[in-house]
Amino acid sequence: MALFGFGKKNGEEKPACTCSCGCGCEPSAVPSDLGPITKVRVLGSGCKNCHTLLESTQEAVRTLDLPVQVEYVTDMQEIMASGAMMMPALEINGRIASGGRVLKASQVVKLLEDWGR
Repeated sequence: MALFGFGKKNGEEKPACTCSCGCGCEPSAVPSDLGPITKVRVLGSGCKNCHTLLESTQEAVRTLDLPVQVEYVTDMQEIMASGAMMMPALEINGRIASGGRVLKASQVVKLLEDWGR
């Protein structure tokens, strides 16, 4: 995003980040071989936001009729081993798809659809 025209060069548009982190990373940095969804986990400390993400994720999985169970992980050792830096985090097939945000069910549906392409 160029605020007040700063950071824009001759009308060039930088490609938007295609991963869910919103970091602005290069599109080539996002893995393209994601494969079918086999495992979905919500990582959190047990707070209200973590439970909200869990409910949204369960609703999204039901909406898409995916044959997976949503697992809820509160063990800090396991969360640290997964590489999640912010909670709540959504992990799909062992990769962190979202961290530090409470997603709505519609956002999780879009994330899962993009993942399964």
